[in-house]
Amino acid sequence: MEKIRVYHTGYLELKKPDVHYGRENADFGQGFYVTPEQEFALRWAKAREGQQTIINEYELDLSGLNVHRFDRSIDWFRYIFKNRKTATDMLDVDVVIGPIANDIIFDTMGIISSGFLEEEEALRLLLVGPEFHQIALKTEAAAVKLNWLGARVIGKDELEANAAWIEAEQKKYLEQLAEVIDEAD
Repeated sequence: MEKIRVYHTGYLELKKPDVHYGRENADFGQGFYVTPEQEFALRWAKAREGQQTIINEYELDLSGLNVHRFDRSIDWFRYIFKNRKTATDMLDVDVVIGPIANDIIFDTMGIISSGFLEEEEALRLLLVGPEFHQIALKTEAAAVKLNWLGARVIGKDELEANAAWIEAEQKKYLEQLAEVIDEAD
């Protein structure tokens, strides 16, 4: 039995999340997204006027579920590209686990669609920066295997520190991206 602790950040305590809520054209298609990395869950924490920012903690039991795992590869890139472009999920699974595409995926996909970049070149750009992981629960069978452990409110000081950390990381990321682009020229 494989159980993992996972996190989801938002503005509500979500004891029973809905796998059919949310964007269809997300990285791994429509589903309820969590991460096994609390640090990454905190990166998503944003202040919203009149609401509390909350990090939910769960235990996910993967036993008996049909799980597809990706690493940063051309198959991962193609899967994300297809989901983001057409919102047509190519996998019939309960759970998808894999890396999160970095923030330039929309621009990269536009460049590919225009014919300026080949897939391999685009993948190289998407590999820049830290690697965080996401898990998409795509079916009711997966949702019932998610056990809510609790939630906590993320305070103003923590949100401000997180915003400063993200800004510094974004600057470092852009510098690394520029180096990769310069190497390609």
